[in-house]
Amino acid sequence: MMWLSLSIMAFLAAQEIPTFGTTVVSSSGFRGQIYHLKSETEFLPNLEKLKPVGAIYTTELNVQPQTFQQGFPGVTDRFEWFAILYAARIWIEHEGRYAFTLLSDDGAKLRVDRKLLIDNDGIHQPSKLEASAVLTRGVHELQISYFQGPRYYVALELGIVPPGQAWRVLRTNEFLVPEGVTDLKPGKIEKIKSASNLPEAGPTIRRFP
Repeated sequence: MMWLSLSIMAFLAAQEIPTFGTTVVSSSGFRGQIYHLKSETEFLPNLEKLKPVGAIYTTELNVQPQTFQQGFPGVTDRFEWFAILYAARIWIEHEGRYAFTLLSDDGAKLRVDRKLLIDNDGIHQPSKLEASAVLTRGVHELQISYFQGPRYYVALELGIVPPGQAWRVLRTNEFLVPEGVTDLKPGKIEKIKSASNLPEAGPTIRRFP
C-alpha cells in the first residue's frame, strides 16, 4: 500500500512539472509573454503589437514533442492558438563561433542581438534548424518567438554548441556574469551562417571550431 501511495505521488508530481515555464518570477532566465491568437493563424504575427495575457519564466526551453492540453495554470487555459515571446540575456565569456538549434512544433524564430538566426515558422510537425554566429565577450540578448496552432502536439527546444564543445540544451544559468565582472558591456554578433535542416530525433552532435 505504501509503495502504491508513493507511486501515485510521483505520478502527480510529474504532472505538475511546468511544460513551457512557471509563473514564479525569475530574473536570470527567460521571461515568456503569452498571447492568444486567432484560430487558423498560419504564421507568427508581430507579437510586440499584441497584448499579452500573462507571463511565465524558465531557465531553459526543453519541451520535447508531446501532447499539450493543460494550458497555462495561473495565466490561461488556452492550449491551442497561442504564442509565447521569450526573452533573456546571457553572458558570453569566450569569443568564438556558437551554433544554435531550434526545434519547434509549430512555428518558431530565434533572434540573437535582434538579428534573425533561425526562421522555423509555419504550421508543421517537429522540425529542427541550426545556425551559427561569432559572438564576442559580453552580454547578448536572446529572443524566441513561438506559436502553437491546432491541438494537440507541441515542441520547443533551444540548443547551443559552444566553441569546441558538444551540443546541449541552452540553460541560462550556465551563462551568468562571472563573479567580479562589473563591465557589463554588450557583446557583438558577427559572421552569421544561415540555418540548415537537422533531423528531428536525437541530439545534435555537430561541433564548431
